[in-house]
Amino acid sequence: MNEKLEQLLNHLETFLPKQLTEEQWKSSTAFRWRRRDSIFGSIGFLQPVKHVADISFDDLKNIDRQRDAIRDNTKNFIQKKPANNILLTGARGTGKSSLIKASLHEFAVQGLRLVEVEKEHLADLADITDLLGDRPERFIIFCDDLSFEDGESGYKAMKSALDGSVSAQVDNILIYATSNRRHLLPEHMKDNLSYSHGDDGEIHPGEVVEEKISLSERFGLWLSFYPPKQDEYLEIVAHWLRHFGLNDAQIESARAEALVWALERGSRSGRVAWQFAKHWAGTHTA
Repeated sequence: MNEKLEQLLNHLETFLPKQLTEEQWKSSTAFRWRRRDSIFGSIGFLQPVKHVADISFDDLKNIDRQRDAIRDNTKNFIQKKPANNILLTGARGTGKSSLIKASLHEFAVQGLRLVEVEKEHLADLADITDLLGDRPERFIIFCDDLSFEDGESGYKAMKSALDGSVSAQVDNILIYATSNRRHLLPEHMKDNLSYSHGDDGEIHPGEVVEEKISLSERFGLWLSFYPPKQDEYLEIVAHWLRHFGLNDAQIESARAEALVWALERGSRSGRVAWQFAKHWAGTHTA
C-alpha cells in the first residue's frame, strides 16, 4: 500500500512546477514569475531567465538625472541602507525599462536579483514576498508597463505590497515599476466633478481622485521621462552606430536618414534610435 501511495505521489509531482535548486538561486540573476495550470489548480513559481539583457548605464544617453537617481537608490538598497520603491513614468521608448535592466547589470555581482512580474500576476505579490523574504539576495520586483483599469485585483495587491498590510515590508525587496500613466489608472473628465471648493478658496480633490493617486503616491521616488530633442536623438543614434562598429564618417552620413526614420514613426526616442541604428548598420556594413 505504501509503495502504491509513493508511486502516486511521484506521478502527481510531474504535474507540479519544480522548486528552484540552490544552484539555480546562485547562478541566476533574473527570474520571471509564472503560473501553470495543473490538476491542483493554477500554481505560481519562479522561472530563471536564461538570457539576461546586458545593457549598461553607459548605453543610456540624455537621461542622466534619472540614471543617477535610480543608480543611487539601488546602491543604497544593495548596501542595506534606506531605499525607496520607484515609479518611472513618461513617454514610451525613453529608457524606463532599460534603466532597471542596467541596474541589474551594474549590481548583480553584489547580490542584486530581478524578478519580473506581469500585471495579471500581481495578486501573487504576497506569495512572492514570502518566497523571497528569507533569501540572502536583494530583490527588485520589476513590473513593466504598469496600468490598471477600475476594479482590477492587482491594484489592491500592489497597494498592500507598497504600504504593508498586516505583515511588515520585507527588507530585501523593492518594487520598480514603469508606466505611461503617472497615476496608473485612467483619468476621466467626470472625475473633476468630485472636486470641492472650500470657503477659503482652496480646491480639494474628491474620493474618486484621491483613490486614483493613492497607489502612485506610495512609491517613494518618481522619475519622469520625456522624448529627446533632435540633437539628443541624433546623439543616441550615433552611440548605437558606434556600438555596431561604424566610423564617424558613416555616422555623419546617417543623420538625415535617422531624422526621416523618426518622422515616419511619429516620435523621437531611445527605442526609435536603437531600431534605426540596427537597420542602418545592417545595410551599411560588410
